Amino acid sequence: MRIAKVIGKVVLSRSHSSFEGANLKLAVPYTLDNLDGTSDQEEDAVVAWDQLGTHADALIGLAEGPEAAQPFRPELKPVDAYVASILDSIDLHEASITKIRNAK
Repeated sequence: MRIAKVIGKVVLSRSHSSFEGANLKLAVPYTLDNLDGTSDQEEDAVVAWDQLGTHADALIGLAEGPEAAQPFRPELKPVDAYVASILDSIDLHEASITKIRNAK
């Protein structure tokens, strides 16, 4: 799971029938450098299925890949990303950030 910021919504005029009623959001995943303020370079935006009702600028937990389709089992949906949580705040501990950076 990655942390991301919702930057908009996606509206489809035509889509696969399994997307009927879908609420899709456009989100930009954050890197550690984005989170601690050492970089403002953005990752590529992703489209995520949203069942939680997020809004623009919301911080979210983003599930990607095969895990993104798990909330719909046993039904199959062609989903690459899913809004798994809405985050109230993020608290970064400097010692943990240093440890992660030194492990690279």
